[in-house]
Parts: sequence; structure tokens; C-alpha cells
Amino acid sequence: MAEKAALITGGSSGIGLAIARALGEDGYGLTVSARRPEKLEAAVEDLRSAGLDAEGVPANMADEDDLRALVEKHRERWGRLDVLINNAGVGIGEAMHELTTKYVDMQLGVNLRALILMTSQCLPMLREAGAEHGKALIVNTASVSGKSGQPWLSVYSASKAAVIGFSQATQKENAGQGIQVTALAPAFVDTPMTDFVKGQVEAEAMIRPEDIAESVRFLLRTSPNCQVPEIVFLRPGDTLDTPELG
Repeated sequence: MAEKAALITGGSSGIGLAIARALGEDGYGLTVSARRPEKLEAAVEDLRSAGLDAEGVPANMADEDDLRALVEKHRERWGRLDVLINNAGVGIGEAMHELTTKYVDMQLGVNLRALILMTSQCLPMLREAGAEHGKALIVNTASVSGKSGQPWLSVYSASKAAVIGFSQATQKENAGQGIQVTALAPAFVDTPMTDFVKGQVEAEAMIRPEDIAESVRFLLRTSPNCQVPEIVFLRPGDTLDTPELG
């Protein structure tokens, strides 16, 4: 049994998988979750082939029963939770006057509702870890679109702005309980989620998933006296006013 354990949603590729690999290399037992079982299984096998202790639990983030089962399976496997990575997300570009209700609900459900429910379900274990060693960590993947709303990504931008607000509220409500909460707000990262824009922005010019993973390592290495509310990741030359950041 690992001395510390982490739960990562949206962990079958991109940012989530990079964070899982970094945490596994640093000795964390891993529960990695994603919606598609076959893709998740391949990712977990990749982690295990590198000698990391990882379990895969498929879950649909829009299904509350799946979320509860995911947390319970993590508890049964590891008995503790030191790091929660709320990374699962979806972005769908649409003109505001042509929004599809199905896609509005999907983005709000996965990007925000699931993150809220996961945090609620995981807080008891996180509080136990915080009481034990003074530094349980919640990392919520937001976006620079949550810092500066982007055209044709209005719902995505709104959901990610809400993630930042929820992260701030979570920190304040759990002050003094050994829990730190950080929202990550990256611009375009080279992941499958940004394939839609790779005709305009080359993958080689994007932020690397490993850059985001290293920020989690940084957060875990700072002292309990150092609270980092959010980290914004930009590409060279970008500002928060740059159109269509991601």
C-alpha cells in the first residue's frame, strides 16, 4: 500500500495522464479515471509498464452514480486520498446564437457539476490526509478562457470561470484543515482536446502536458504555509487578451 495516493479524472491522455505519470514517479498510488474504458486501459498499462502503481476506473463524469463509485473504489484500493486532480473536461465551440442545449448541458455537467460533486465526495479523505501531514492538495483544471472569456467558447469560458470561483470557495471553506486548492488556467496545451485548432496553432508551439504536471510537483513541494490560488500558463508573446487562447 502506497504511503500517499492520488485520484485523477480525465487521466487517459493529455494533461491528466502527464500528471498521473509525474505523481506515480514520485511514489503516489494512482487511481486514474476516464470515460472510455479501452483508452483508459491502455493508459493504465502504460503507467504500469513504467513500474507505477496505478488502477483504472472508468467513469462518466456526467453520471453521479459513477462518481460515487469512483471515489469508493479509490477508498477501497488505497484507503486514503492526498491529491485530487479534477481534470476531466470538454469544450465545444458554437456561436452564441446557435447554442445546442445538449452541448451546453454537457460542458456544464462535465466541467463544473462533476468537479463540484467529486470535491464534495472526496473532502472527508482529503481532510484526514490534511490533518495527518498538513498538505492535502486539490488541483482543478480551469483554462485561460476562464480568465478572459473567448468568442465561440462562451459556455466553456463560463464553466471554467466558475471552476476558478469554486476553487477559491473550496479553499476558504477548508481553511485550517490542511487542504490547499489551486486552479490551473492554461492556454493551448498539446493534447487531443486542442486538435480542433492545430490547423492554426502548430502542436509544437503549444504548452506541453508535462509543463502542467511539473506545476503539480511544485505545489506539492512548497510548504504548508505557501498557498497558490491559481497558476496561469501562457505561450511566449500571449497575454490574457489574446483571442482564442484555449
